[in-house]
Amino acid sequence: MEPNDTVSPTRRPRGRTALIIAAAALLGISGGTAVGYGIQAKRPPTPLPALAQSGLGYPAKALPADKAPAPLPASEDRQVRTDGDLRKLLVERPKGAKAAPSHPRKAGEWLPLSDYTRKFEDERSMFLFLAENDVRRIAVTGWMQGQHRQSDVTLVQFRSNARMGAADFLDGQLSYMPEAEDGAGNTGDPIAGTGQGRYFLYAAERKPGYLPIHRARALAVRGDIMIDINITDMKPISKKDIRVLAERQLERL
Repeated sequence: MEPNDTVSPTRRPRGRTALIIAAAALLGISGGTAVGYGIQAKRPPTPLPALAQSGLGYPAKALPADKAPAPLPASEDRQVRTDGDLRKLLVERPKGAKAAPSHPRKAGEWLPLSDYTRKFEDERSMFLFLAENDVRRIAVTGWMQGQHRQSDVTLVQFRSNARMGAADFLDGQLSYMPEAEDGAGNTGDPIAGTGQGRYFLYAAERKPGYLPIHRARALAVRGDIMIDINITDMKPISKKDIRVLAERQLERL
């Protein structure tokens, strides 16, 4: 070989060496795992910690028929009450009040879904929402006191397996009530004894040539029923008027 000739270095193949190293690593991991499982299998089982509750909250065997607790009476079983005629759970018309032209029956009546949603700004969307979320039935009553004050009490009942029930409907209604354009323009006041129930006084609606229109609304939930109460009058409505009416209806449920 001549001194000026260039000798190309021989390249060592890398693939085979890398494969051997990877295989060895895999065997090491597998072997370690197997040894660990073997050691753990030979150890005695670790006892579980004691339960925080020393005894079961229910008997191991069913109680005899003569010792089983009696079922709740219908007056105390809310589901039995609300599964009956919902109209009978509407608050009674006050003494001296007259039937409202829109709701002439004294004992209340069934209200079609389309009639209930007619009072909402987006009537079509509200109708579709309630129809898709399994509204079961709606009962309503109303009366007149004096020449201008009208009170309407509506019970909107949902099916027990509804995707969005009474509580969800209440949340939706409460969400826009603080808005001045669509709601009452304030956050209202809580109704005692309810989780989220509230009552509201609206600002008076004034138009040239007309008497001002005052309005109050109360919203609450009992079980699968949402309570929707409205009072309108040409004279101011006190907080006590709408609050007491809401409390009376809640007691009926």
